[in-house]
Amino acid sequence: MSVTVQNLTKIYGAQKAVDDISFQAHPGEVLGFLGPNGAGKTTTMKVITCFLPQTSGSVSVCGFDVEKQSMEARRQIGYLPENNPLYKDMYVREYLAFVARLHQLSRPRQRIDEMVEMTGLGREQHKPIGALSKGYRQRVGLAQAMLHNPAVLILDEPTSGLDPNQLADIRLLIKQLGQEKTVIFSTHIMQEVKAICDRVLIINKGRIVADDTVEKLQQRITAESVVTVAFLGKAPGDALKKIPGVKSVLELGKNHYQLTAEGKVDLRPAIFDFAVEKGVKLLEMKKEVYDIDEVFHRLTR
Repeated sequence: MSVTVQNLTKIYGAQKAVDDISFQAHPGEVLGFLGPNGAGKTTTMKVITCFLPQTSGSVSVCGFDVEKQSMEARRQIGYLPENNPLYKDMYVREYLAFVARLHQLSRPRQRIDEMVEMTGLGREQHKPIGALSKGYRQRVGLAQAMLHNPAVLILDEPTSGLDPNQLADIRLLIKQLGQEKTVIFSTHIMQEVKAICDRVLIINKGRIVADDTVEKLQQRITAESVVTVAFLGKAPGDALKKIPGVKSVLELGKNHYQLTAEGKVDLRPAIFDFAVEKGVKLLEMKKEVYDIDEVFHRLTR
């Protein structure tokens, strides 16, 4: 495993910021780390990246214990913190060269060229960092995190401040990086979760409340099976109520209905058979599921 967290607890005075959590992140996986403000996401990331000591529990990165083998663990990690601390008086390439020296890269110029191209910094590479927009500063932060080609990327709100075009580019980049590296990133943008994540871990009040794929989390909180259906011809609500497994029928508009099942029965096969039997043409049939925003809200409110 690239990252293994076991019974991790972090206490600040009387406050338990992280409360006995355990999870693993695997190579070739993008793990979305979600939670409301103050849930413990950033604290967990800081422990993984050796910026904070844990109160109890253990964390290992590529087999190195972050407490006992801190330097070895750090060499495996690329980290973009939430506040993206940069030396604003330095030029982009100057800063990346400085980071390359810290990592003692053997061919720094070649690697910097690769990162400049990968993060779309070509036109901005000779500017002072302080003169860049927030979106381009995020790109510089991503470039420094990836410069030493780490096995694990920890990205705290990596797309903060990006415009829609930049968002699409960085999302694609994270998705590509996730094919060969372990990527853990936090975000409040739910569309990003659906677009990028192979798996989602949701933390609330310091404890993990969900750990699964987006699709399975949606299925998990959907208590009933609901299908919306539209017919070309008239299909009386009374007739729809007689379809096996239907608990209730709500008329949404002309020939447009919402059918709720008993439990989680999938009504679509029975609705199709009903349309064939009655000689009514189906215009639309869609099984409703909660979107990821609703999943997040229900698990953390």
